[in-house]
Amino acid sequence: MENLIEKINETLKVIRKFTKDEYPFGIILGTGLGGLVKDIVIEHEIDYADLPHFPLSTVESHRGKLIFGTIGHKKVVAMQGRFHYYEGYSMKQITYPVRVMKFLGVQTLLVSNACGGMNPKFKRGDIMLMTDHINLIGDNPLIGKNIDELGPRFPDMSEPYNLEIIELAEKVASENNIQIQKGVYIAVAGPNLETKAEYRFLRSSGADVVGMSTIPENIVANHMGMKVLGISIITDECFPDTLRPVDVNEIISTAMNAEPKMTLIMKEVIERL
Repeated sequence: MENLIEKINETLKVIRKFTKDEYPFGIILGTGLGGLVKDIVIEHEIDYADLPHFPLSTVESHRGKLIFGTIGHKKVVAMQGRFHYYEGYSMKQITYPVRVMKFLGVQTLLVSNACGGMNPKFKRGDIMLMTDHINLIGDNPLIGKNIDELGPRFPDMSEPYNLEIIELAEKVASENNIQIQKGVYIAVAGPNLETKAEYRFLRSSGADVVGMSTIPENIVANHMGMKVLGISIITDECFPDTLRPVDVNEIISTAMNAEPKMTLIMKEVIERL
């Protein structure tokens, strides 16, 4: 990912053949959570394969398209499918689309993910607003020479998820009788799910849920001055004393069942911002 600015410009050159518009809102859709696209009035779709320097989605349920359009008359650009460290991509590759989004005008990034619930008060199918995170992936997308045009060498992370937008999301959920949780997301490299001992360790660190994504994108978004809202759907209960095997199809099914509530929150947050 050397000559990052040059690569971004090459990607933008292709995108600008489709649209010259600015897009204030960016959306990253996680595992089993691509359905929000149906609520976008789509103007343009571009396959990742047609975008220079974009990685390709290799995970089941990740479609691999960049969607341009509107939600409630607000311009949005959405990633239908994201990238993960366990796919073999570098942190800079994983977060490259977020860099491109910034140059498309994105000021607010909404990120979704499927995760495992470790807080005993949480249950499968719950929606959680991310209030903070812990990075245990073992890498960071900002390692290496800093490009001052993109952001500061040492970006502040005291508010990785914007408190005002979290408050707005809570209000939207309440008005629509959607029960939500709030908590701390911890990310590990994956792709295997965790052992009982690992769940105990991760829970003791102060985390409420565990996943394998989101934090790299959040770090880069904060580096570039974006506001971020993170929403997790708890797809399985990771309680060591009652742990049982989980099938990936079951995880995707749970995510898809809870998705309409998450989609409603995201949609109304965008409309009200």
